[in-house]
Amino acid sequence: MTTQIRERDDALSAPDDHDRRRLDRSLVHGIAWTGGLKWVTQGFSWAATIYIARILSPADYGLVGLATLYIGLVAMVNELGLGAAIIRRRDLTDDQISAIGGISVAMGATLWAVSAALAPFVAIFFARWQVTLVLTVLSITFVTSGLKVIPRAILSRELQFRKVATIDAIEASISIVFTLGLAMAGYRYWSLVYGTLLGSVVSTSVALVWRHHPIRWPRHFEEVSGAAAFGSHIVISRIAWYLYSNADFAVVGKVIGTVALGAYNFGWTMASIPVDRISGMVAQVTPAVLSAVQNDRPALRRYLLRITEALAFITFPASLGLALVAKDFVLLALGQQWSAAVLPLRLLAFYAGFRSITTLFPHVLQAVGQSRRAMNLSLLALCILPPLFYVGASTHGAAGVAVAWIFGYPLVMIPAFQAVFEVTELRAREYFAAVWPALFGSLVMAGAVLSIASILPDSHHRLVRLVLECTSGALTYSAVMFALYRDRLSGWIALIKEFRR
Repeated sequence: MTTQIRERDDALSAPDDHDRRRLDRSLVHGIAWTGGLKWVTQGFSWAATIYIARILSPADYGLVGLATLYIGLVAMVNELGLGAAIIRRRDLTDDQISAIGGISVAMGATLWAVSAALAPFVAIFFARWQVTLVLTVLSITFVTSGLKVIPRAILSRELQFRKVATIDAIEASISIVFTLGLAMAGYRYWSLVYGTLLGSVVSTSVALVWRHHPIRWPRHFEEVSGAAAFGSHIVISRIAWYLYSNADFAVVGKVIGTVALGAYNFGWTMASIPVDRISGMVAQVTPAVLSAVQNDRPALRRYLLRITEALAFITFPASLGLALVAKDFVLLALGQQWSAAVLPLRLLAFYAGFRSITTLFPHVLQAVGQSRRAMNLSLLALCILPPLFYVGASTHGAAGVAVAWIFGYPLVMIPAFQAVFEVTELRAREYFAAVWPALFGSLVMAGAVLSIASILPDSHHRLVRLVLECTSGALTYSAVMFALYRDRLSGWIALIKEFRR
């Protein structure tokens, strides 16, 4: 009886077919443009960065790196989470958005002034007097970022993801082009500073032209209090995430030493590639899409399940496959001296697949107005994970820290699963059904890879082993998906075709 009532309610509250197709197209459109432009600009940036590195010295990069340590931390609070508030709060009036814009710009200017005042002290701390001017100039990006908050958020809310992706691509491209030109002209570390600043200025100018919106200072705090409260939850969540996400590096470096930290850092970086590249693209698009259906629980469940299924389809086999071939990959690519990175990479890769499907949870909670709950979950992770890292490092070294991620992160995610299932009225078995095809296919793939590894002796040529393992894994996973879950793949293929029309 309960199931019948729910199915009836879902049918009554289901979005219009036209609206659903429009959101589907916007989702695929946004991910395609975000991913396409990101990979193109990333490839260009990698090539140009290698050439720039041949011109500049490590000391130039190190000097700017000292300033960016401060910039990176302060940048998390620069916009006060107001951009996310505009995307989520569909009831905001144009006048309220103008007031939010005034706060954002004022915050950027304030952070620039404070950073300029603190710059000499940061330079003294690092014993590099050049940091004073470098930090002062780089802090101007706080002002440009403050100006960009409103147009970028409105474009996202209006589902104009192509323009959002283009703005980001323009910033990356302008930055690397000017950096390269200035480096060739002999500006040394200033080429990195001015390149970053010019990229930010140009992208902000483009954003203001494409989606200009007037700004003003709020007449009364009450008119922006709701957005400010939401933004504060976002900021606290980001800070908590930053702290617990980097606590493992601090613990490894402090407890074990820099050599172990280097091996662990490589393992983390490689294990995170499937998650960060794919999930990062999705995370730029999903907040706006989920916010568009925030009052439509069936639609919210649908997008949560479909996006989760798509993420698992890519990240599960990539993460598990990397874990299985970790030894051959590390020893072939880096040599025997990096053998200490094999076990952390293997363990962290196992964990990365699970992490990929939980990246949606904060966006879901924020979309339905549960930003405080999302914040509390981040604070919970901050309280639990760092102590586990310390225990793991003290008892089993870098591998112990990786194990802490494997057991600790799912532990802190239990309340997150409960919260998301509650607000979306989702059953656990429905969620498991969404990830099962990718999980089952990955497990069968693992059997094929392990079979190849057992047939070929460890003394066999590593390149041959690695190629055979990867090939057998890819073919096995593809065969399972096409043989058993062709209908799932057909649904995504149909959606992509719809986008191309």
